[in-house]
Amino acid sequence: MQNVFIINGHEEYEFSKGRLNESLITRLKDLLAKEKFSIKTTTMKDDYDIEEEIMKHQWADIIVVQMPVNWMATPWSFKKYQDYVYSFGMDGRLCSGDGRTREDASKQYGTGGTLQGKKYMLSLTFNAPEEAFNNKEQWFFEGRSVDDLFLPTHLNFKFFGMEALPTFVCYDVMKNPNIENDFQRFEEHINKHVVNA
Repeated sequence: MQNVFIINGHEEYEFSKGRLNESLITRLKDLLAKEKFSIKTTTMKDDYDIEEEIMKHQWADIIVVQMPVNWMATPWSFKKYQDYVYSFGMDGRLCSGDGRTREDASKQYGTGGTLQGKKYMLSLTFNAPEEAFNNKEQWFFEGRSVDDLFLPTHLNFKFFGMEALPTFVCYDVMKNPNIENDFQRFEEHINKHVVNA
């Protein structure tokens, strides 16, 4: 049986109540429960204990972060979570510092992770359309991908020694939503990359 830790990184605003992200999490939990996965969750709007969150990261085989993209990055409440939880976990539980030592100059920065063998997946909801990415003719992202945009988040998990599963994205959710199609694609993505990971 695999252990999956789901982080709901949504930050609620008047114009964004988080129903889509919550619906995706509900579908994820239902899919995983059918396959007898063990599941733990944390939601940014609820109180959480730093020590317990570190233990959830250690317990998990797979971590799924479900969140909207806010100003080209993670919501501030999830960034705060990372700043606290991940900083306290640098005592060897998530990583042993940055991996370097004064005694061995050959050790590279970022190699101190202690969560090797574990995987993570980002699941993102965007106002941006899919056409805005991976196309050098597009003015804003200039050919960059979603994973290019989320490189800092990917690097946080790499810092712990974790391996990325393919990112899932719901595009254009405010101006041109196609939610039923998003739900179908999400289930296919989860079955392929999490259930059969």
